Amino acid sequence: MTGNQDISGQTSGTAPERIIISVDAMGGDKGPATVVAGISRSAKANPDIGFILHGPRATLDPLVARRKHLAGRCEIRDAQGIVSMEDKPGDILRSSKDSSMWSALESVRTGEAGVCVSCGNTGALMLLSVVRLRKLPGVYRPAIAVLWPSRNPQEFNVMLDGGADVKADERDLLQYALMGASYARNGLGLARPRVGLLNVGTEEFKGRPEIKLASDLIAEHGSAEGVSIRAVARRAGVSAPSVYLHFDDRDALISAVLVQRFADLGDAVVEGIEAAGGDASPFSRLVAGCHAYIAYGLGNPGHYRVLFGTPVGPFSPTMSSAAAESLNLLVEGIARCEEAGAAIAGTPLDVATIVWSSLHGQVMLRVVSPSFPWPPVDAMLLPLLRGLVRMPDVTAGG
Repeated sequence: MTGNQDISGQTSGTAPERIIISVDAMGGDKGPATVVAGISRSAKANPDIGFILHGPRATLDPLVARRKHLAGRCEIRDAQGIVSMEDKPGDILRSSKDSSMWSALESVRTGEAGVCVSCGNTGALMLLSVVRLRKLPGVYRPAIAVLWPSRNPQEFNVMLDGGADVKADERDLLQYALMGASYARNGLGLARPRVGLLNVGTEEFKGRPEIKLASDLIAEHGSAEGVSIRAVARRAGVSAPSVYLHFDDRDALISAVLVQRFADLGDAVVEGIEAAGGDASPFSRLVAGCHAYIAYGLGNPGHYRVLFGTPVGPFSPTMSSAAAESLNLLVEGIARCEEAGAAIAGTPLDVATIVWSSLHGQVMLRVVSPSFPWPPVDAMLLPLLRGLVRMPDVTAGG
């Protein structure tokens, strides 16, 4: 259905009106076809829902026409502009009035729809929502609510703020609790929701902007040489003594950066293993984790060099627990291979240490000698793994 046609579903004075959802068709990573498929699935399961779909009409018309469950229940609003994931929220206010995201929010502002859904740029959506829809009376800071899987009868907890705003004060946290409790009562049917507090950590410097600025300096210089309290203060637009309020010295600031970067490295390895798929063999998942480790190091050479090349490196007391994450993932992966019947050359920790040393060597050598004719990563990685972890069914492809 196109144009300004009635999608409310009201056919008589007693028939209930449909809930109308305004959808940004151009948000998300997989394009409008996936969005249209999603709302069609929702329409099939929920006959009391209608949709206003926002985006280029020429693109959306054929996609909607192919979905029988959307017949008479989806109105298309032509919006030619697209808010990309790279757009800065501040710029969007000046240039996005013809965008699908802006149009989707307008349908809520005018009362045509009760809710807006977008899988696009979260920062832009939050900013435009505050500007166009305004905050509820008494709400000082908006929050992103996330349904966190749980073993409770509802199968979910409501967590907010999913934006991880570490600047939220006591007043904001109280409002988050009230909003989350309201969501749980209305969305999950809980008469008396319990409220708990999640903490991002005990380090007083966690999440501070000085950490990001120091990280940026490391990336630019390819080492920690360009990092100083004065340089960070200059970038932050504050005085050097104000930085010392949160960090005792330069090493403490660099340590804060390294803690975050070691966590990023561990996350990258986890994502690589998970991307291999749950049905993949333990050996394939181990290989995927090794690939992810090397890719992270080669993609972040300055940070990687500092991780392992400074006095506050991986084996210092402050860094050991953070640095151990990737090694522990290797140990677990090798142990899974052994459980699946692999003959390993030592204990899982012994083998993981050898593999870790090899991964580190690959990264560092390729970073410091990029012009050397290095063979492909797998040409160096797979023979080592196959020699240390002898799986009975390992094929040539790993």
